[in-house]
Amino acid sequence: MTPALNFDPELLLKAQGIRVVFLDVDGVLTDGGLYFSETGETLKRFNTLDGHGLKLLQRAGITPVVITGRDSKALRMRLAALGIDHAHFGTEDKRPAAEASLQALGLDWSQAAAMGDDWPDLPVLTRSAFACAPANAQAEVLARVHHVTELAGGSGAVRELCDLLLVASGRYVNLLEDALK
Repeated sequence: MTPALNFDPELLLKAQGIRVVFLDVDGVLTDGGLYFSETGETLKRFNTLDGHGLKLLQRAGITPVVITGRDSKALRMRLAALGIDHAHFGTEDKRPAAEASLQALGLDWSQAAAMGDDWPDLPVLTRSAFACAPANAQAEVLARVHHVTELAGGSGAVRELCDLLLVASGRYVNLLEDALK
């Protein structure tokens, strides 16, 4: 089977061996907009393509870890629905959170990918073996990553990263074949 996706071979080589992916939320898993109800509850819009990509990563043995400066009931519900067990909420200094996750998983930075969109994500992005940003990320982030997605945060950018990592891991075709049964 020949999949429709096609990534640059050098990019795929850079993304091989990834076992964990660190993700920001606002601007990555969401469009970055913050919506507040009249009671002050934060509402977020998540993309279902991103969600399915994260489920596929887990099936391929790649662990998603969410590290976010905010916390909300909506986010916790979404992560629970996706089966994401590793998350750090209300975390402004993201590097120590990422290091704690690496230690807990028995991994190191050479096995890590990360996706972020703004300065608080830079310490994790610059240490990860593979760094990615959505198309609408801040300029300093865009200048420091290995790959910029075609899509914006909250609009399928995370799925694009998931697909790239699945192709690099050699699991994409098998997962696609399973979906076609």
